[in-house]
Amino acid sequence: RRPLSPPVPPPPPFRPRSLARRPPRRCSAMPGRRPFVGGNWKSNGSVESAKTLCASLVSGAPAWRNQVEVVLCPIAPQIGLVRKLVRKSPFKVGSQNVSASSEGAFTGEISAGQLRDYGIQWTLVGHSERRTKYGETDAITADKIERCQAAGVGVIFCIGELLEEREGNKTDEVNKRMLDAVFDKIKDWRKIVIAYEPVWAIGTGKV
Repeated sequence: RRPLSPPVPPPPPFRPRSLARRPPRRCSAMPGRRPFVGGNWKSNGSVESAKTLCASLVSGAPAWRNQVEVVLCPIAPQIGLVRKLVRKSPFKVGSQNVSASSEGAFTGEISAGQLRDYGIQWTLVGHSERRTKYGETDAITADKIERCQAAGVGVIFCIGELLEEREGNKTDEVNKRMLDAVFDKIKDWRKIVIAYEPVWAIGTGKV
């Protein structure tokens, strides 16, 4: 009689070589964005009040340097003055408005390219007062953002519903409409800050 063969051990579990040698994947998190504070001076202030305010702001800046990004938006004639007054601080100076057109025969307008040429890094677009008092439509805000994106100017994009829109339960509808109008124009989100301003909460006594 022939001796019995030893039992054959079972094969090892199948493991593809490509998986066996593949290093573990590492997920890289997107860098966080610093808190952003924008100061809109509207159509207020004199040269003296600008000097006083800037001196106060600059004196307190070391306490939170590099922790918060701050942009001051004075009236247009004071942009150069305010830039000079805060030049040794982390503050940046922005514009309250920008043209929806490029350079040309547009009296009173300041283009995004001209802001950039002057060293202005930010501008407001879509503020409720521009929308309600000066007829700035969603289409105009989209044109302005497109110009700013092309010029590399950051935009503080303002959205928000009026009191009658809030009372009509249209808050989401209004803000979605404003955002939808500009999304296709935005290529660099690092140059966009969305500022939600519930217009109904300003001077209405509701809050």
